[in-house]
Amino acid sequence: MGFVEVKMKILEKLWEEGRPMRPKDVAQRIGLKVSATTMYLLRLKREGHASTPQNGSYAITDLGKEAIGIPKMDKTHAAKMLNDLPVDKAFHFYTDINQHLDIYANSLSDFCDKIQKVDVKSIEFHATRKDFENWFQGLGDVGLAKRISTIRNMNLNGEDLRRKVHDAAKLRLQELKRL
Repeated sequence: MGFVEVKMKILEKLWEEGRPMRPKDVAQRIGLKVSATTMYLLRLKREGHASTPQNGSYAITDLGKEAIGIPKMDKTHAAKMLNDLPVDKAFHFYTDINQHLDIYANSLSDFCDKIQKVDVKSIEFHATRKDFENWFQGLGDVGLAKRISTIRNMNLNGEDLRRKVHDAAKLRLQELKRL
């Protein structure tokens, strides 16, 4: 694996985790030695792709997110993401083709609430079809769409899938509200 590939893998792992990580934890998750991982993290910090918000821990920066294909979110776009959508743009929950639950989410906040209550079969149905990713992508939230894609690739089901999708959406909601 080349230098650029390792840096990208580290940035992806920092982004996926969504919280500051110690070099040993990053190393363990990507399969490198701690000393090599520390060297890469220091370089990423020097380049502005990572920061050290906590002593000894590293987090991805906005520049780092852009490097892995996640555009920066500005206040205007964040506000748009937090507003209610018309019913035709809302996320409509199904358990299968033509089996609508008569439940829909018309905002990210509403999605966070509904994802905790909707039948888990619906979450599994939509996750496998990439429906959540497509909805978030359509709303212009590339970052959340990518995070949901990562969760889908974990091949989770049931309450584990529900928890991961909810946690990702809730984290994003909190990030947007801070903007």
